Amino acid sequence: MDRATAIFVDGFGAAAATSGILSQLQVRIFALLYLTDRSMSLDEIAAELQQSKSNISITIRGLVEWHLVRRVTVPGSRKDHYEATTDFWRATQEIMERRIRWTLRQVVATVDETKRIADETRPRGAKRRQDAFREARLATLRQVFAAWDEGVSAFTQGQTLKPDTLREVPAPRRVSSDD
Repeated sequence: MDRATAIFVDGFGAAAATSGILSQLQVRIFALLYLTDRSMSLDEIAAELQQSKSNISITIRGLVEWHLVRRVTVPGSRKDHYEATTDFWRATQEIMERRIRWTLRQVVATVDETKRIADETRPRGAKRRQDAFREARLATLRQVFAAWDEGVSAFTQGQTLKPDTLREVPAPRRVSSDD
């Protein structure tokens, strides 16, 4: 790999390492394929990135699932070849739906389950200051993450994001000592 491509592959990979969305190796594979003017076999990718073929094979499957890389047929070759996508809208939709939105919905579900358990385990008629505090915090957190989920949904459907949805989420109300 030439020096310019190596800088791009390593720099892109380093950026991914902190994103939590794709692994460093996934992004290095994508970056290599993106700057290569032809499809590449697993052997070629492994050699360029100095990784084992099995590691590349396992890692590339995720990139194919996320629509960042596609498998292509090369006439006369029995090997699988791969190339990077250039449909960044589709790739972004996949990432937003599969990673970001899943995380947002996981938080909403956790908030709902926490509230349900707190309500079930609280003695009838008893509501302490801590209960009111927790309820207020959970309600605000649920609103924030539900608003983000709505925003991601709008984005992936090509609609306008409405930042006011988040701005309008009220801060949790203060719980006084006599509550």
